[in-house]
Amino acid sequence: MTEDPSLDRLQSLAPLGETFGAARVEAGTRRTFVRELFDQVAPRYDLMNDLMSFGLHRLWKRVAVAAAAETEGAATGTIVDLAGGTGDLALALRKRLPMARIILADASPGMVRVAEARAAGRIECRVAEGEHMPFETRSVDAVMLSFGLRNMTDPPAAIREVARILKPGGRLVLLEFSKPSAWFAPLYNIFSRFVIPALGAMVSGNRGAYRYLVDSIRLFPDAESITRELKTAGFENVTLRRFVFGVAALHVAEIAE
Repeated sequence: MTEDPSLDRLQSLAPLGETFGAARVEAGTRRTFVRELFDQVAPRYDLMNDLMSFGLHRLWKRVAVAAAAETEGAATGTIVDLAGGTGDLALALRKRLPMARIILADASPGMVRVAEARAAGRIECRVAEGEHMPFETRSVDAVMLSFGLRNMTDPPAAIREVARILKPGGRLVLLEFSKPSAWFAPLYNIFSRFVIPALGAMVSGNRGAYRYLVDSIRLFPDAESITRELKTAGFENVTLRRFVFGVAALHVAEIAE
């Protein structure tokens, strides 16, 4: 695969690397802020996700896990759960693929500590940034990336890294929040702007962390833009599935052979 310099700044994703929520920041500041934020919320992150999505994120993740498990060669191959957080996807995948090598990678040491405690040796856990993954080129059968791309310091670089480590024909399973349908957007915006930060303050004691999460969702490109970005980055056979009137979107894509 020939590296394309345009991948350094994929058009719709590049601006995310210059923000922290609604604020404009430098890349190094963003990296520090995001890592500290997730370290702080790690102990109650799963509970907060349940409250924020009324438990629906578990259903969405179940579909993502199935898509990763169906990748050719995954049953005995290597799968990376990038931005794997507390390990819920990686452990669900372990149940489906008992012989696979499953590696959780996350930039937050706090999240990885929670994942290691939950996993009890059933998966590998590593502190690693999505932009600089410690895996050989063309060595991974599938990458799961769930609600993590928008938190990368440099999202285009993370997409480039995924393309680098995947074997030819390997699969990216990308689950992210997206832009809801026009008729549903006003209701969702009220919920996300006022209810989610209040829940964050109540459950985790950190209203600011969940205000950041809401702002990061608002700034993330729509599903059609992500489809275009994946194709620009060298992926093919890109499919899209929306959940709850477009609140979340699942992209499944294969790296060109």
